[in-house]
Amino acid sequence: EPPSSPLSLAVEEVSENSFTLTWKAPEHTGKAGLDGYVVEICKDGSSDWKAVNQEPFLSTRYTIPNLSSGDKIHVRVTAVGASGSSAPAMLEQPVLIREILQLPKIRMPRHLRETYIRRVGDAVNIMIPFQGKPQPEVTWTKGGQPLDTSRINIRNTARDTIFYIRQAQRGDSGQYQLCVRINGAEDKAILDIQVVEPPGPPQNLKLVDVWGFNVALEWTPPADNGNAEIKGYRVQKSDKKSGKWFTVLERCTRTSCTISDLIIGNTYSFRVFSENSCGLSDSAAVAAGVAHIEKTKTTYQPEKIPQRDMMEPPKFTQPLTDRTTTRGYSTHLFCSVRGFPQPKIIWLKNQMEIREDPKYIAMIEQGVCSLEIRKPSPFDGGVYTCKAVNALGEASVDCRLDVKGEE
Repeated sequence: EPPSSPLSLAVEEVSENSFTLTWKAPEHTGKAGLDGYVVEICKDGSSDWKAVNQEPFLSTRYTIPNLSSGDKIHVRVTAVGASGSSAPAMLEQPVLIREILQLPKIRMPRHLRETYIRRVGDAVNIMIPFQGKPQPEVTWTKGGQPLDTSRINIRNTARDTIFYIRQAQRGDSGQYQLCVRINGAEDKAILDIQVVEPPGPPQNLKLVDVWGFNVALEWTPPADNGNAEIKGYRVQKSDKKSGKWFTVLERCTRTSCTISDLIIGNTYSFRVFSENSCGLSDSAAVAAGVAHIEKTKTTYQPEKIPQRDMMEPPKFTQPLTDRTTTRGYSTHLFCSVRGFPQPKIIWLKNQMEIREDPKYIAMIEQGVCSLEIRKPSPFDGGVYTCKAVNALGEASVDCRLDVKGEE
């Protein structure tokens, strides 16, 4: 099997009477290996191809001498092996024999080397400088096709090219190729544009469960992401009394959440926005149902135990549960303990005892221990421990409190 064609044939340099070619080795050289390359030229308008080297050579760079200034020369390179010759690699355009004082070079600005992001309706106005003498030929394409001049305006000078769209649309997103060419020498660059807009709202928002002070929500991603990755969701609640919406979660990355610390007796509605790099969705998904936080009816039944059997070490009958709250909204931690004599209750945060601090109000009533944390900040998050101690022993329970920042 003969070798495949040489790759990436290009003009490296042009002078008044010669030019230099470079290329890369073919992808397949055949089992017998490569003997070398043969370079052929043909004047523009003629079909008479002539080899410029008598014997194949293995270098991938070659200078063709003794040419006449002003000639246009077509050139092709063939890989030769023991099993035959490849199809020739050929330059698309003929090379004009005249001196290139400065090779073409695109100076792509740093901020355009990554994806250039604009909002729908914004103007796109980009200037890309280049160099080259004599003045290079500048071409723009998208997907190998010429640009739609009804939407995109291109203005070229001797030193730069300006790419302008009056009002960007999502269909303008994509990779644009800029080519700056002098004779057969050229330089190329890619401009990657992404036109985005706010996403649509989440879909199928459901109120899945209500228990105690908590509510569970679920939803699915929006049908339209606005041509940008969804960064998260903003979850809000509204109680029937005030009618105002408050943010309880920002940038929630999952499509479900649990909302805690709701107030007994209130009825709540919930809504969720989508968010991408452009911002929040214009509208929110609103849960169809409402959550009514009912007061749980508990009656205390003292245990009827003979006096001599009442002594017992502390034991927690209801542990602490992990909580998430919002900065500035007071929250309570609850647990239940029994023991006789009545245990002494000690609260700790991150293993440090909470002493006289106006931020915390600790109470115990009929075995129910509570700790109120007044207007917490994110620094008040951590592991809280309730320890009960009496003469017969001690016991403790832990929970984690997370405090989210406000909207």
